Amino acid sequence: MDKIKMSVSLLVFTVSLSSCYYKKVDPWDKMTEVYEQIVPPTFPDKNYVITDYYDGKDSLYTKAINQAITECSVQGGGKVIIPKGIYPTAPIRLKSNVNLHLADSAVLKFTTDYNLFDTVRTRLEGIDCYNISPLIYAYEEINIAITGNGIMDGQADRSNWFCDERIRGVVQKDGKHTNEKTLLYEMKEDSVPFDKRVFSGKSSIRPQFINLYKCKNILLEGFTINRAPFWLIHPLLSENVTIRKVKMQSHGYNNDGCDPESCNNVLIEDCDFDTGDDCIAIKSGRDEDGRFWNIPSENIIVRNCRMKDGHAGVAIGSEVTGGCRNVWVENCRMDSPELDRIIRIKSNAIRGGEVENLFVRNIFVGECKESILGIEMKYWRVEKGPYLPYFHNIYLGKYYK
Repeated sequence: MDKIKMSVSLLVFTVSLSSCYYKKVDPWDKMTEVYEQIVPPTFPDKNYVITDYYDGKDSLYTKAINQAITECSVQGGGKVIIPKGIYPTAPIRLKSNVNLHLADSAVLKFTTDYNLFDTVRTRLEGIDCYNISPLIYAYEEINIAITGNGIMDGQADRSNWFCDERIRGVVQKDGKHTNEKTLLYEMKEDSVPFDKRVFSGKSSIRPQFINLYKCKNILLEGFTINRAPFWLIHPLLSENVTIRKVKMQSHGYNNDGCDPESCNNVLIEDCDFDTGDDCIAIKSGRDEDGRFWNIPSENIIVRNCRMKDGHAGVAIGSEVTGGCRNVWVENCRMDSPELDRIIRIKSNAIRGGEVENLFVRNIFVGECKESILGIEMKYWRVEKGPYLPYFHNIYLGKYYK
């Protein structure tokens, strides 16, 4: 307890001195340097229209979309076009040098039939595992994009991804509820090897909407996401990421808007968030898995965004074991009676993690439910543990009401 009090005291002391210190060394100059390093990918001027690959034999366009993506990538890259219309599909696998472009009035409707989902390597709530594929997935690809003004609909509701069995779990003989996510937590606690943590078919965990894993040079721009099964956008162990003018509208369980995890050089700008959980949550792995990789999230810029409903406008954690540093948030509007907190940093003495150099300025706060700044070092009511989190160099500048 004394250690926690001391850490909080040091944090307050750091915050109080920050404005004096940064008159000498302006951290926003560093943000400009980082911004100039984040360069969106470009693509050859070649188009591949998915309807040219559709043979009409299947009610889903999955095969046509993935064939177009594969051919585009093999031929050196270009734009795979989803034209105007409604296209039911199973998960899509994005590949290098491909811009998946949703034309105006194009709608991708993703099936909720988990039997049509392959099993892929991913990370869920900071824990490494194999699970059914995210609705759009890429692994170790470079120069990838999703653009255009179309809509992607995950169709998640209480009849499928959010049914009681998946959310609350099955009642056991002892009266406790358990589900696949609970089993994953137990595997992590028991140090089960990553490749043995496999969830597929009916025994799967709700997947992310977009998961870009170990990718480089990413652009996400213009489209709208509705009704996601889990987190909406999850760049993981990726670098040079631009997320711009994306509308994230989803109010289901665990519907975080954008969660960069163990990523470097990320720009999130001009986006709209109306979500069931944190609008943005920066992460870097959880507990022993996070310590195994020990890769922080760093050099992240959030600007000119609009946050409506959500648990926090911008959060760091709680899965922040690998650390987080150099985050800038500016010129955002965070305004809703259902928005709990504007800025939130959260961890505990099991997860640990060092969070340093968070700079916030020019935030318009019309209304929020709880606080402008929330700092939690006992997240999930964890009182004790060997990994006391350390938060320092937190600067909260001007905000407006």
